[in-house]
Amino acid sequence: MSISTTRRRSATAVRTAAVIGSGVMGAGIAAHLANSGMRVLLLDVVPGELTNEEADKGLTLDDAAVRNRLAGRAVANMARSQPALLYDSSWTSRIRPGNLTDDLALLGDTDWIVEAVVERLDVKREVLAAIESARRPGTLVTTNTSGLSVAAMAEGRSKEFREHFAATHFFNPPRYMKLVEIVPTEDTAPEVMELLEELCVSRLGKGVVVARDTPNFIANRIGTYGMLVTLADTIRFGLTVEEADALTGPALGRPKTATYRMLDLVGLDTLLHVVDNVRERSGDEAERAVFARPQLLEELVASGRLGEKSGAGFYRKRKDADGRSRIESLRFGTMEYGPQVRVSSPVIDAAKSAKGAAAKAKALLGANPKDRYAQFAWSTVKATLLYSAAQVGVIAESVVDIDRAMKWGFNWELGPFELWDAIGLEASVERMKQEGESVPEWVEAWLREGHASFYQTSERKRFYASPSGGLSEERQEEDVISLAALKADGRTVLGTPGASLIDIGGDVVCLEFHSPNNAIGGDVLSAIRQSAAEVSRNWRGLVLANEGRNFCVGANLMLLLMEAQAGEWEEVEDIIRFFQDSMLRLKRLDRPVVAAPHRMTLGGGVEACLPADVILLSPETYFGLVETGVGLIPAGGGCKEAAISAMQRAGLSAAAGAGRDGATPGDLQPHLNALFETIAMAKTSTSGHDAAKLGLLRPQDRTLVRQDARIAEAKRLVLELDRAGYTAPEEERVAVGGRESKAVLAMDVQAMRLSGHISAHDALIAGKLAHVLSGGDVRQGARVSEQYLLDLECEAFLSLCGESKTQERMSHMLTKGKPLRN
Repeated sequence: MSISTTRRRSATAVRTAAVIGSGVMGAGIAAHLANSGMRVLLLDVVPGELTNEEADKGLTLDDAAVRNRLAGRAVANMARSQPALLYDSSWTSRIRPGNLTDDLALLGDTDWIVEAVVERLDVKREVLAAIESARRPGTLVTTNTSGLSVAAMAEGRSKEFREHFAATHFFNPPRYMKLVEIVPTEDTAPEVMELLEELCVSRLGKGVVVARDTPNFIANRIGTYGMLVTLADTIRFGLTVEEADALTGPALGRPKTATYRMLDLVGLDTLLHVVDNVRERSGDEAERAVFARPQLLEELVASGRLGEKSGAGFYRKRKDADGRSRIESLRFGTMEYGPQVRVSSPVIDAAKSAKGAAAKAKALLGANPKDRYAQFAWSTVKATLLYSAAQVGVIAESVVDIDRAMKWGFNWELGPFELWDAIGLEASVERMKQEGESVPEWVEAWLREGHASFYQTSERKRFYASPSGGLSEERQEEDVISLAALKADGRTVLGTPGASLIDIGGDVVCLEFHSPNNAIGGDVLSAIRQSAAEVSRNWRGLVLANEGRNFCVGANLMLLLMEAQAGEWEEVEDIIRFFQDSMLRLKRLDRPVVAAPHRMTLGGGVEACLPADVILLSPETYFGLVETGVGLIPAGGGCKEAAISAMQRAGLSAAAGAGRDGATPGDLQPHLNALFETIAMAKTSTSGHDAAKLGLLRPQDRTLVRQDARIAEAKRLVLELDRAGYTAPEEERVAVGGRESKAVLAMDVQAMRLSGHISAHDALIAGKLAHVLSGGDVRQGARVSEQYLLDLECEAFLSLCGESKTQERMSHMLTKGKPLRN
C-alpha cells in the first residue's frame, strides 16, 4: 500500500528496530536506538572460519555462538565501551545479536531497519535487496552512508520500498554527536521524511538537517574542504602542526581537537576516502581539483601512519625512559616527529581572552594583517566561507542548514554564515574582492539590496538570507526555550555578575548561572536568595537551568583556598553558612522549583539541584559530589541530603516512629554504605540515567531524552506542580545511623588504609564524611534536625580546610585541573 494512502504513524509507534552491520557505526547506532527504549535486532554476516578460542571450546561453524559472533561481540563490548555507548550498561538486554543468514526473516517484525555496512555501493545494494525480501510493507529503511549516492542505492528496489527509504547519516559516536543528516531521494514520501525527523528529534534527541543527495552531504563536505585548505595553508605559511591547531581551535570558536588532532581521530585513510568520493562523483573540474589527494596525506597513509588508530599520524604518543607519556608532533620538512612545542603569540592571546565565539573570531581575524598567524587564519576562514556560500542550493537548501550541520556535526560554536556575520559581512566581502576572490553572485546581490548580515532578528524570531532573495523565517525547534534570546528581548527580571533571573513565560522564571565555569560564588548565592524572595512574591515557580557548556562545576575553589591559606576561618565559615542557607531557602520556597542540569554537574552544582522538588536531568548529565577529590566533603547540604536519601530508601519517613511496615533503624546501614562509597570515591554518573545509581536522586527525579527541550519541560513541570496545589516541604526530622553506623564505616576505612588502597589523608577525609553521614555520636535511629546535620558538615569542612594536604589538593586542582593523591 502506498504511503500516501496510509495514516502516518507517530514516532512513539516505532518500537522495534534492526541494524544491519555491527561495526563501529552499526554498534553505536544500535546502542543509541536501545537508549531510546527500542528493542533492537543487530545483524551481521556469518563468519567463514573459527577463532582459536572457538576451536578450543569444540565449537563448529554451525554453532549459533559462532554464527552470531560478530554481532554478539559488538553487544558484549557495548557494556564496557569508553566512551560509553549506552546510558545504562544493563540495556544491552534490549539488543539481540544475530546474523543475516539465519535471522533475516526477523526483519518482518521490525518497524525501522538501519543499514550500516561497509561504504561500498555494490555491498549496500546487495544488503538492501535482502532487506526488501524480508521486510513487511510500510517498514522504514534507512542507510547510514556518509556520502554515497542514496538514489543509486535504491535502484532496482520496488516503488513501495523507495517511498520508505532515505539516508540517516549519524555522526560518530551516535550517542554524543547531535547531528543526523537525513537525505531523501526523489521517491521518498513526505510522510516518511516527517516521521524520520520526528524519530530522530523526539526519540533520539538529535538535531536534524535535510541534505541533498550530493557527495558527502553537508557537514563532511564543508568540513573536509576546510581541512584540505588548512593543510595547504599550513605548508604555504610555513606553520607547524601545533601552530595551525592553536589557530583553528578554541581561538576560532571550534573544538580543542582543532584540525590535526581531529584528523588523527577521524583517521587519515578515512579522510582520503571522503576526498576520493567527492572528486570521483563531481562533474565540476574545479571541484575535482579542490578535492585532489594531498601528497602529504598519501605519504602518511602509505607509511601506515593513519592517526590515533595506528598510534601515529600528525601527532604520536611516546613513553620516556622513566615511563612518562609525551606527545610528539610531525615535522613536515623531515616527516619525522619532535617534541610538542607550546604556541603563544599576542594574536592568539587576544582571541583567547575575548568573550564568546564571535568576539574571539573577530579578534583573531581582525588582527594585524601583517602578522603571519593572522594571515593564515584569514586565509583558511576566507576559503571556507566562500566555499560554503557556493554550496547553498547545491548541497543544502539554506544557510541555516549549513550552519546547523557544522555546529552539530563538527561542534563549531558558529556556523560559516554566523561567523561571517560576526566578523562583518560587508567589510569582509570587500576585503575578499580586493584580494582577487570571486564572491558568489547571490551574496553580492544580497549586499546590493542593502543587507548587512545573513541573519536578522526581530521580535524573538530569526530570519535568514534566501539565495532567491528576501528573508525567510528560521524554523525554531519545538519545545525549545532560548535564554539568550529571552535576555536579548529584555526579559531579565534580576541580575548579578554571576547569575540572571529570566522570565520564560507562563509566570515562571529561570535562574541562569553565568559565572566563570558556572562556579558558585557569592554573587550566585546572592542571586539565589534574591530570586527566592522574588519568586515567592510574584511568580508561580522557578527553574534552575542555563545554557553554558556545563551546568555547574562546583563552588568557587579559588576563593576558599585563598581564605584558608590566609587563616581567615570566620570568612570560610561565613561562606559555608551562606551556601547552606541559600540552599535551604530554595528547599523551603513556597513555590515549586525544578532543576534541569546538563553535562558536568559537580559538587556545589549537585547541591544546588538537591533542594529542587524535581531534578530533570539530560541524558548527558555527569552528576556527582566530588569534593573528596580536593580534600573536602560536601558542605552545602550535600551530606545532609544524602542522609535524608538513606532514610527514605530505608523506608523510614520523616515523622518519628513512622515508616514502612517492618522498617527499623538498622535498615539504614546498606544505604549509608552505598552513599558513603559514592561520595568518598567522588563517583560521577556517566549519564542522566546512570545518576540514579549514585543514590542521590528521588523517585520523582527523571531524565529527558531530548536535552534541548529540558528548560521547556522543566517549566511544564513547575506549572503542573503549581496547578496541583503546591505547598512548601516541611522541616525534615532525619533518622540517622549514629554511632553504630559510624563504626561500620570506620572499619571499612581502616581496612582500605591497611591494604594500601588509600592514603592517610584519604582516611582522614573519609572519617569526617562517615561522622557527618551517620549523624555523629548519637544513638542509632535518633531523629535529628536538618540544621544539626548542616552544623556537622560545616565543622568537618572547616577542619579539613585547615589541613595542609587538603590545601595542596585544592591548589593542584586549580593549577593542573586534576586531583592530587597525597
